[in-house]
Amino acid sequence: MLKLTALLLTTTTICLAVTQGESIPLWANGAPGSEALRDKKEVITPPSGPHDSVKVSSIHNPSLLVYLPPKDKATGAAMIIAPGGAHRFLSIDTEGTNVAEWLNSIGVAAFVLKYRLAHEEGSPYKVEVDAHADAQRSIRMIRARAAEWGVDPARVGIMGFSAGGEVAVLASTKFDAGKPDAMDPVERQGSRPDFQILIYPGIRAETVEVTKDTPTTFLLCADNDKGPSTAIPAVYLALKKAGVPAELHIYASGGHGFGYQPTDNRPNVIYAGWVARLKDWMADVGMSPAKVAAKK
Repeated sequence: MLKLTALLLTTTTICLAVTQGESIPLWANGAPGSEALRDKKEVITPPSGPHDSVKVSSIHNPSLLVYLPPKDKATGAAMIIAPGGAHRFLSIDTEGTNVAEWLNSIGVAAFVLKYRLAHEEGSPYKVEVDAHADAQRSIRMIRARAAEWGVDPARVGIMGFSAGGEVAVLASTKFDAGKPDAMDPVERQGSRPDFQILIYPGIRAETVEVTKDTPTTFLLCADNDKGPSTAIPAVYLALKKAGVPAELHIYASGGHGFGYQPTDNRPNVIYAGWVARLKDWMADVGMSPAKVAAKK
C-alpha cells in the first residue's frame, strides 16, 4: 500500500511538472523566416558549476513555457520572461523558470520566452527583427488566450535579463495596436506591454527611444556591472522626462548574470534577495495581491 501511494504521488508530481512547463509555439507553422528550420532540435547544455545555468540554444521555433499560479492565488497579471545569454544561448533556469515559479508564488502568471538567437554562430537572425518579432508575438498570444490562461489582457508585462533586456526594451518601445482584419486572431491583438522590468539589461541608453507611451518600468542591476549600471540611470532619467512612472535600484555589488537562485547561500544580498524589491514595485503598480486587494 505504501509503495502504491508513493507511486501515485510520483505520477502526480510528474503530471504537474509537465503541465507547468508546457511549451507553446508562437507560430503553429513556424516563425516567419524560420519555417524551414522549425523542426531542428534545440540544444540543452547543463550547468558547468554550482551557480551556472542550464543553457538552451539553436532556437528556431520560438515558444513560450507556460507557468500558471494556483487559481486561488491568481491576480490576473501576466509576465513574459526573456532570459539572457548574449543572444547566443538562453539561461533558461536562473533567468527563466526560477523566476516563473517565484512569480507564480505571488499570483502572477509567467511565460518564459524562448526567442531566436541572433549572435549564435551561423545564425540567420537579427535582434531587432526576429527576437523583437518573437517578443511581440508572445504579448499578442497571451492577450488572445487570456481567458484560457486566466489573465487580464490589460495587465501583461515583459521582463528581460541581460540580452533579454534588449528584447524587452524593443517590445516596450516599438509596438503597434494589432491588425483588426488579420486572418490570424493572435495578430489582431496589440503588442504594447503594460509593464517593463529590466534586470541588468544589455542596452545602451542612447539607443532606447523613450516616449510618453513607454510602459511603467522597473530597473535593477549591480554597481560593479559596468554596462547596465551606466545605462539604466540614463534610461530612468529619460523615463522621468517623458512622464513614465519608473523605479530604479542599483546594488553596491553583485556583478552580472546573477539571475534568481532562491537557494543561493552566498553572502551577497543581491543573489536571492533582489526579488523583494520587485515584489514591492509589483504591488505598487497593481500586479501583485497587495494592490489588487486594496482596490476592491
